[in-house]
Amino acid sequence: MDAIGVLDLQGGVLEHIGHLERLGIKVRTVKEATDFENLAGLIIPGGESTCISKLMRIFGLEQALQAAFRSGMKIWGTCAGAILLATEVTGEEAFLKLIDMEVMRNGFGSQLDSFTYEATIPSVASVPLPLTFIRAPKILRVGVGVKVLLEGEGYVAAAETENILVTVFHPELTGCLAFHRYFAEKCGLMASRREIPVDPAWDRTSWTRLARLS
Repeated sequence: MDAIGVLDLQGGVLEHIGHLERLGIKVRTVKEATDFENLAGLIIPGGESTCISKLMRIFGLEQALQAAFRSGMKIWGTCAGAILLATEVTGEEAFLKLIDMEVMRNGFGSQLDSFTYEATIPSVASVPLPLTFIRAPKILRVGVGVKVLLEGEGYVAAAETENILVTVFHPELTGCLAFHRYFAEKCGLMASRREIPVDPAWDRTSWTRLARLS
């Protein structure tokens, strides 16, 4: 188990791949049930959670993901991915139900209410990290055994268990590599250590070099 997969059905796939490659992590896309084999970790990217869940069922990925998780694969859900992993989603049926928390879709409002700010998350890095919230959900409650990594006024923005990481924001949309390094370490993979967790070569179009993979 020496690679991290990125669920490649819809959403911000290439941006996650780019960050993992910058850290020297072996990465592959996950589109079929057999793609889960021998993965140390899986990223469920931001996008549209209803669309992703429907595609997972169409392509028979729900059971394969659950089986890989039971076998030790770690999972990181960003934004829509966090919604899919929650045991409870306000006003609707939850999907994977792998981390004990309640999530409210579009918790901050519409696309026009998207925003950015910086926060220090000691478990992840010792310096403030840039955070990008795009039509983000809010984590309203976490259960016993779920560690809060970042909390706002009346909501949780990042949390984890031993095997799952969730963020309602998008680390892949900034040049900051801290969260991807943190997840790689969670998966037991060696990631390049950096004094400054931002890649100076990153820009907002860096992911386009990977468009051939889509």
